[in-house]
Amino acid sequence: MAGKGKRMKQAGQAIDRDVFYDLAEAVEVIKNNAATKFDETVEIAINLGVDPKHADQMVRGVVSLPHGTGKSLRVAVFAKGDKAKEADAAGADRVGAEDLAERVSKGDLDFDRVIATPDMMAVVGRLGKILGPRGLMPNPKLGTVTADIGEAIKAAKAGQIEFRAEKAGIVHAGIGKTNFPREALAENVKAFVDAIIKAKPSAAKGTYLKRVSLSSTMSPGLKLNIANLAG
Repeated sequence: MAGKGKRMKQAGQAIDRDVFYDLAEAVEVIKNNAATKFDETVEIAINLGVDPKHADQMVRGVVSLPHGTGKSLRVAVFAKGDKAKEADAAGADRVGAEDLAERVSKGDLDFDRVIATPDMMAVVGRLGKILGPRGLMPNPKLGTVTADIGEAIKAAKAGQIEFRAEKAGIVHAGIGKTNFPREALAENVKAFVDAIIKAKPSAAKGTYLKRVSLSSTMSPGLKLNIANLAG
């Protein structure tokens, strides 16, 4: 196994693994450790007390971060006629119907979010084996199957992110960049945690938020004090 890089070792030395950091402290440490030539992504990981193998314990949803993610989201839209024109006007990166489906089936997946009008789901449904495993399948519960195409695109471009619990009950997401102001990162974290709390399934028993950590692309994770995260 390869040894840790010098930068990772230095970052690790600034972190006490036995400490649960308050959010403001964690943000401060992460920003102070950011020494790369690019703006690192700040990521949150939450270990939930759920078993996603059971449908009634799945945690999934969307949240609009108040300060965006710092990432330019590429949006593909399945629509035709006036709705396709609306998608173009709203800034979609890919717009089409059967033609877009054909490109996707051939491996054109240069996008981060897929939105579709309800009448296009018969076409999109045929792409389930391609889009599903990548978490890209449109879903009316997530607002990605909608007739209000313009608003859905604007929300995606403004920093709306999807979340879904993985097999081990872990939810993770990028919630900003290390060049964001401290207050902006903290507010994005709280917005994400609030969305996770609101998405708690009724079948979940025991402790729901078990562990929360914050990290950046090139830094180890910091354990957060859960008590002061909500609200």
